[in-house]
Amino acid sequence: MEDSARLRYSRHLLLPSWDEHTQQRLLGSHVLIVGLGGLGSPAALYLAAAGIGQLTLCDPDEVELTNLQRQIALSHADIGQYKVVATAQRLSQLNPTLQLHLRPESLTQDNASTLLDGIDLVLDCSDNFATRFLLNTLCYGRRIPLVSGAVIRFRGQLTTFDFRHPGSPCYACLFPPEVLQEEEERCALMGVFSPLAGLIGTWQAGEAIKLLGEFGTSLVGRLWLLDGETSMCRELVLHRDPGCSVCGVVDQEGCQVLE
Repeated sequence: MEDSARLRYSRHLLLPSWDEHTQQRLLGSHVLIVGLGGLGSPAALYLAAAGIGQLTLCDPDEVELTNLQRQIALSHADIGQYKVVATAQRLSQLNPTLQLHLRPESLTQDNASTLLDGIDLVLDCSDNFATRFLLNTLCYGRRIPLVSGAVIRFRGQLTTFDFRHPGSPCYACLFPPEVLQEEEERCALMGVFSPLAGLIGTWQAGEAIKLLGEFGTSLVGRLWLLDGETSMCRELVLHRDPGCSVCGVVDQEGCQVLE
């Protein structure tokens, strides 16, 4: 590691569970962030600051005035630009050594292959179930760890699915697609408490750093539920669902069994 990197990341290198090998693992990692809204914006900043080597930013939207209440990587001058472009400019100012790949588009079945090639970990910072379910299926199929966050009104949730390990549940174990309500709650209609979005997005970055740096204990098998209005936090234990349509396996007799 070069002296300039040792100085830049010196406050991490002082941590008892962190050494140069930990930092090198981050510098050699490539993370995909899907969604650069209230979650993806702070997550991207902290991943860039921590020394992730490469970030792919995926979001089809342009910056609007209403975004600035919570999307802290953006500024008033960015209105009208693609979010991926404006966010990349901010990240490059923060850490010029960061390699950035910009995808001003939505995640689809058609572009998923190129988006996920070479990716070590994915942050799901999207705002709709279709993207969440697609990401879950794709990451499960490729055994790519997935950090999932969501915020609406004063409610936030966070968990991690590490598909490198066969016992990890998946997003469809938590929210089976067939039982979800047809109409989603969206912040454009319901509102969102901006500091809570920052908290969830920042800790998504924390989960990613722990997994990539190979230290600490992740949220695999646990779901955090946070209430920004009461400052209450609950933790639920998640188990893999043997009947899950994504991570369950059908045996020869038609019964759902675990891998």
